[in-house]
Amino acid sequence: MLRSSHALVALLAVALPTAISAATPQSFKGEYTVSFLGLSVAKATFSSHYEGDTYSIDGSVSSAGLATLFDDTRGTISSKGRISGKQMQPQAFRADYKSGKKASVVDIRFDNGAVTATQVVPPPKKRNPKNWVPLDSSDLVSVLDPMAATVIHADSLDKVCGRTVKFYDGEMRANLTLTYDSKGSISVPGYKGETVTCRMGFEPVAGYRKGRKALNYLKKRSRMMVTFAPVGQSGVYAPIHATVGTQIGTLTISAGRFEATE
Repeated sequence: MLRSSHALVALLAVALPTAISAATPQSFKGEYTVSFLGLSVAKATFSSHYEGDTYSIDGSVSSAGLATLFDDTRGTISSKGRISGKQMQPQAFRADYKSGKKASVVDIRFDNGAVTATQVVPPPKKRNPKNWVPLDSSDLVSVLDPMAATVIHADSLDKVCGRTVKFYDGEMRANLTLTYDSKGSISVPGYKGETVTCRMGFEPVAGYRKGRKALNYLKKRSRMMVTFAPVGQSGVYAPIHATVGTQIGTLTISAGRFEATE
């Protein structure tokens, strides 16, 4: 379903530095595997390019392993925008998915950090006003798209956690809260060094159905941990490993490659 695809994008879009002020162009690449109950279910690759105060990101996501027998989904994702100080200001986000013969598109446009237009194809079904939490214009100010929401600009590993990230995926507005858990180290192709792990909290704000079991579980019971590593010397920290507890098991996202390419 499109909603679960959005959630996956928010967790997978990770090798995306967002506050690089150096004049020299820089490029980065991340390759990830998603596994569920020890079985590979998806793969993703993201490449990003930064020059001056602009950034562009392109990625691909596809189901893998046994998951292809039940939901053969493939998609491309792109995001671009400007960098203002230590803040990212998205300009455009687009996700194109194809699951079997069904195609889906999410296109979001921004101006000065606020959402100005959203297109979702096919359009969402009519919502029941009795249990639907509608979006207000104030919900769409100072928000990030799913790709930009997963990276952190900080002065050091010690300052990565302890913040709230606001994101919008084309229908739902939610907050991700990061609190410090521990420090460690990791070694993957392209990176070997220190990491910091944050516990992640999930809080739906608007654009969702009240009483939805999956969202309630993520909000109240799920154990979500995200491990960040520095991306070169950019001052940006991106997820290199993450686990998300669901009602039927743990989803794990691991980087198979995490490197600067220029």
